[in-house]
Amino acid sequence: MTNGRVAYTVRAECADAQVAEEWIAWLRNGHLAEVLNGGALCADVVRLDGEKIVCEVRYVFASSESFAQYEKEFAPKLRAEGVRKFPPERGIIYARSVGNVEAQMAR
Repeated sequence: MTNGRVAYTVRAECADAQVAEEWIAWLRNGHLAEVLNGGALCADVVRLDGEKIVCEVRYVFASSESFAQYEKEFAPKLRAEGVRKFPPERGIIYARSVGNVEAQMAR
């Protein structure tokens, strides 16, 4: 990775709309703030349009070093909490991706 910003995306496909709502509420009520405390600059939660119930959470970190520090010091505890509250048995399939932010614009 380069020294620029890093985007970390967690994708959750939910079998049930109620579980998706609970997951989003959990994000809003503390998890997002925990990741920000762990080094993320910002966090967005997006419910994707389509037939399946899919949500993505995108975090942006200042650098690959700050993301590596997050993964080492904060991610294990936060991921364990997420899996404990929302295990695969509740119908959630997780996927994660990491990439360089090549361009960013905001108003």
